[in-house]
Amino acid sequence: MTTDTHSAIEAVWRIEAARVIAGVARLVGDVGLAEELAQDALLAALEQWPAEGVPRNPGAWLMTTAKRRAIDQIRRRERFEARMPDLLQPDTVDGEFDAVGEDTIEDDLLRLIFTACHPVLTSESRVALTLRVLGGLSTDEIARAFLVPGATVGQRISRAKKTLADAKVPFELPDAVARAERLASVLEVIYLIFNEGYSATAGDDWMRPALCEEAMRLGRILAGLMPAEAEVHGLVALMEIQASRSAARTGPAGEPIVLLEQDRGRWDRLLIRRGLAALDKAEELSRPSSSSGLGGGTYTLQAAIAACHARAATAADTDWHRIAALYAELPPSPIVELNRAVAVAMADGPAAGLAVLDPLRTDASLRNYHLLPTVRADFLLKLGRHDEARAEFERAAAMTRNERERTMLLDRAAAL
Repeated sequence: MTTDTHSAIEAVWRIEAARVIAGVARLVGDVGLAEELAQDALLAALEQWPAEGVPRNPGAWLMTTAKRRAIDQIRRRERFEARMPDLLQPDTVDGEFDAVGEDTIEDDLLRLIFTACHPVLTSESRVALTLRVLGGLSTDEIARAFLVPGATVGQRISRAKKTLADAKVPFELPDAVARAERLASVLEVIYLIFNEGYSATAGDDWMRPALCEEAMRLGRILAGLMPAEAEVHGLVALMEIQASRSAARTGPAGEPIVLLEQDRGRWDRLLIRRGLAALDKAEELSRPSSSSGLGGGTYTLQAAIAACHARAATAADTDWHRIAALYAELPPSPIVELNRAVAVAMADGPAAGLAVLDPLRTDASLRNYHLLPTVRADFLLKLGRHDEARAEFERAAAMTRNERERTMLLDRAAAL
């Protein structure tokens, strides 16, 4: 096989895998089986395309091949005759892929997204299955991204497929009420993927850009499939704006650079423009949920906070009072309150921030969260309480599992 052909097959598969799996899953009603059949079609491409050339419509070729294998599977089952009328529809058997209506393709993709992110699965399983069937990533790629053994990822994916089958989760779009409820699960999975790429929880690297890119791709797909959902656009806006800072978040040796010390000239203006456009769309679709007029869903509000940073030419120009007000609009949680404390400190001084922060020290959910002592150390440092600040930096360094972050925190402690 030539290098060009192999590269072409890889590119086509990454683009078309989700559509092929979704189209086949509509026939067989089983995501696991659909993925196997799609993989069979990929193997057929690897065997035939080097000799015959890449087809004019490679996506159509893969879809048709996978669906024919699906029909062969069903023919071997006793229920085949009962399902024959559905199987012989021209858009599901011998018709060209591009003859299938876009609405059908989009519906299939939506079904796949809602199935892969079904709440019956654990969070880890949803992430792994989503990256596998929607992202087209291999088990090894997912394992490398999350710094876990390939066998662990393989088990998660296998368990996810079995759980969906055992629970008899139908491959269908939920009704309007259930879809609204389950959309939160879908958005959560995509944002979990993005966050793991944006601030790696463990390992030697501060960021894993490939995961960020994959999450943004999934978010853009979802925004195209559900254009009337404000929170989908809000999540896309949040990811685009945050990702715009990627080049400025690390130094020459890969060391982390905090937001206020970043060179804003290195921020990606194209991603910022795209993020702000998505935020405008989200806010247009949202109805203010409070008298402050700052309303919107969780992701839209977080995107509005990110936009405050993106619109400021320098850290000093940031509208910290608005950021504090936006945090106050978010559903209350210890993490939200921690972030609000930072905004309050920037707006009204470190003593005011410390007053918001210190009650969180007794919160059990933050007992091992390294950012709590990190933020407290910053406040104490600005207040001139250096010994206390050093102790907090050291405590934070002992908590984090990211080597780059640990080094940065220990360096800050040593400087005191």
